[in-house]
Amino acid sequence: MIARIWRGRTKIADMDAYTNFMKVRAIPDYKNTKGFVSLSFLKRVKNNQAHFTLITYWKNLEVIKNFAGDDFEKAKYYPEDTNFLLEFESHVEHHEVFA
Repeated sequence: MIARIWRGRTKIADMDAYTNFMKVRAIPDYKNTKGFVSLSFLKRVKNNQAHFTLITYWKNLEVIKNFAGDDFEKAKYYPEDTNFLLEFESHVEHHEVFA
């Protein structure tokens, strides 16, 4: 199994709206992708900003392409993200889950 890790930041004022956006738009997109296993969606406030970490779990690297495309290490964004995110990381991390 592979863990795909993405991080993002918003203003604190946008934290609840972005959380809701992720629940309504992004999470269903992940769940409807062939090869998806599960996810952990984390948030915290630090340095007067909301920090988000999204860890998705996939059967293997090949099925991640069902979600992210052939360049699966590139971060995937939704058009609505421009309303919330302070920056856009270009790539995500992938880790093999061994336990």
